[in-house]
Amino acid sequence: MAHYKSAIKSIGTSAKRNLRNRMITSSVKTAIKRFDSALASGDEGAIKTTYTNAVSMVDKAVTKGVLHKNAANRKKAQLAIKLQAK
Repeated sequence: MAHYKSAIKSIGTSAKRNLRNRMITSSVKTAIKRFDSALASGDEGAIKTTYTNAVSMVDKAVTKGVLHKNAANRKKAQLAIKLQAK
């Protein structure tokens, strides 16, 4: 256990950051899974909305510092390839 006040504070802030990062990562994964299920169903309206939502969630993860921009671009490119292949 930490002895100094600053160390105790840093433990708390790192726990908060870890929770926020896990929440954002989970929401990105969920958005991508919803897009994949919409592709499987074949509903054009659902595909379009879930695609834009997934791309938006990936971009938000980059601005929050959870994903690296190159990793985000790779994810978006994979989504676009799936969209074009339908």
